[in-house]
Amino acid sequence: MIIAYDAKRFFHNTSGLGNYSRDLVRILATHFPQNQYLLLNKNQSERGQDILDLPNVKFVKTSSGKMSRQLKMGIDAQNNNANIFHGLSGELPLRWEPKPIKKVVTIHDLIFLRFPKYYSWFDRKIHLWKFKKAAKTADHIIAISEQTRQDIIKFLKTDERKVTVVYQGCHQSFKEKPAEDFLEKVRSKFNLPKQFVLNVGTVEERKNLLNLVKALAGSHIPLVVVGKKNKAYFRKIERFIKKNNIEIYFLEQVSMEELAAVYRLATIFVYPSFFEGFGIPVIEALYSETVVVTSNLSCLPEAGGPDSVYVDPHNVNDIRAKIKFLWDNEPERKRREEKGLAFVQQFNDDVIAENLMAVYKRL
Repeated sequence: MIIAYDAKRFFHNTSGLGNYSRDLVRILATHFPQNQYLLLNKNQSERGQDILDLPNVKFVKTSSGKMSRQLKMGIDAQNNNANIFHGLSGELPLRWEPKPIKKVVTIHDLIFLRFPKYYSWFDRKIHLWKFKKAAKTADHIIAISEQTRQDIIKFLKTDERKVTVVYQGCHQSFKEKPAEDFLEKVRSKFNLPKQFVLNVGTVEERKNLLNLVKALAGSHIPLVVVGKKNKAYFRKIERFIKKNNIEIYFLEQVSMEELAAVYRLATIFVYPSFFEGFGIPVIEALYSETVVVTSNLSCLPEAGGPDSVYVDPHNVNDIRAKIKFLWDNEPERKRREEKGLAFVQQFNDDVIAENLMAVYKRL
């Protein structure tokens, strides 16, 4: 079987959709090496070169011209005798030849419909048009959570039989226990305290870091934050920090291996997001054997499982109380860490590979 991918995000996104694209191709290419995997894009980058080194993965340069991704990529896949084309970021090419090819699209979330205030009118219209078109064109749709599946059925008016949940995994670094000397090297490099609460993710309104900061005000519990900053929202957080007694560290230029170490060093991971398509940081924490406090909304209970601790993200007192409960109770933290590690094994590469291939084989 020859499977072609829209590889724009594979080569050019550092996180999020890029990580999803690279992990998916890596997982399938290593677990099902008998297939050929084609990465279609107008150019390559240094990202994912280890995956391109695999003998069954090949870069295919798309035909030149305006809007080639929309108008020529699908035909390029057909000309390379692909049996399946998979759009990895909610889009499919608009133009195809009559030659048979099955089409799959992954839709990660429909946050722009649930929380329109975070998007411009123009972006909402473009996103909705692209997602509706892709959902209609696709022979099958992959949703990364049951929450997203239900949103696709509801908002895009899609037949439920056409949508299958295949969860995401996470980078291998989070599944491996770093050496103690590396952990201490990372602690020293970033000047981390002995115990701390960790938050990972873009510093923006939807991720709700401000309520976490408010929950820790006056608690003497240090907070470590790793994530790209939205300037306007970050200024709100800065103003609150200056007026209150909070020990907070914003880390920058953190490698994947260093981030995995920071998760391991953390006492508690807190992720009070208002809405997610899945919540990769939650499973990164569970693999890292760090107890999780996260929101009781959207897909986050799917990612966190029965032994994470859930809060109302709008309720600062609830966030504060749950953190304090775990901070003061090491045996309870350890119990939940062990249970969480057992739960998160369902997101292992072999499980994801089998579920993805089952979708392809059903086409």
